[in-house]
Amino acid sequence: MKKQMNKNVQSTYKSNDTEEWLDKVFNRPIGYLWAKFFERLGVHPNTVTVFSMIIGASSAYFFAQGSYFTEGGHGLLMNIIAILLLMWANFYDSADGQLARMTGKKTRLGRILDGASSDIWFIPIYCGLVYRFYCHHDLVFQTLHISDTPTHALTAALLLFVIALYSGFGCHARQCGIADYYRQIHLFFLKGEAGSELDNSTQQQQIYDQTPWKGNFLWKAFLKTYINYTRNQERQTPQFQQLIHALRHRYGATENIPQQFRDEFRRRSLPFMKWTNILTFNTRAIALYLCALLDLPWLYFLFEIICMGALCKWMRHRHEKMCKEFMSIA
Repeated sequence: MKKQMNKNVQSTYKSNDTEEWLDKVFNRPIGYLWAKFFERLGVHPNTVTVFSMIIGASSAYFFAQGSYFTEGGHGLLMNIIAILLLMWANFYDSADGQLARMTGKKTRLGRILDGASSDIWFIPIYCGLVYRFYCHHDLVFQTLHISDTPTHALTAALLLFVIALYSGFGCHARQCGIADYYRQIHLFFLKGEAGSELDNSTQQQQIYDQTPWKGNFLWKAFLKTYINYTRNQERQTPQFQQLIHALRHRYGATENIPQQFRDEFRRRSLPFMKWTNILTFNTRAIALYLCALLDLPWLYFLFEIICMGALCKWMRHRHEKMCKEFMSIA
């Protein structure tokens, strides 16, 4: 029974190569149960994604109210509720993709929504953390021997808000975007075009241009966001762009790329998957949970900017170097 359950869960993976250990043992099994539940109800995967956005964003209120200095023992309860809500949102984020693969209901909108879901969660959470800091800034001021005046408090909160903006849009979004792109590159060489979602901005721009405005305003807005998303991925990977252009020029269709080349690329790309997993949700969420429970909300932004930023930069350097080496045999 357990063995069959494991097989059923594994059948909903994008690939075994790209799955993280914590997802395999925790998130995917629970996500699978939710996917089966939604399948019985006939719920579309995109609807599940929207549910995850709402639940994840709602955790921001509880993160904002979680300070022990302003809420006392009640703050611990607020943190626990916030953590449970964000975990629940992540289960749904897993379930939507598993449900799509189980039912074959994969859509371009689903791909766009899935990529945007974590941004929808974290934007209000970051604002909540800044508000939480503002509510108990006096402790930080005492530690740094800064006089606690309304002007100083507001200045400190605004400064942290600017740091949060950079952390969210300059680091979080870019880090998750490039990590997802490296996964799709890996899947492209592992499973071919049909088994990956390696979209490019030129294709997305063509779809956008061919879609009329009348009756498609919201869809056009989603497409425009996705064009920018893919364009940003391409800007960060110039060596890979040269490699994929050379391969398409020489071999045309993906299936014409020699299997030996694809196997070697997969072999050398595989070690990057563990780093892409670190840059996505689980490690980030654990750091957020710890900073919230320690009542040091500002520390999370430093973790994202410094630690995750350094890892992302190193990974990009290594991946670009690998693609440059493959250019000699493309």
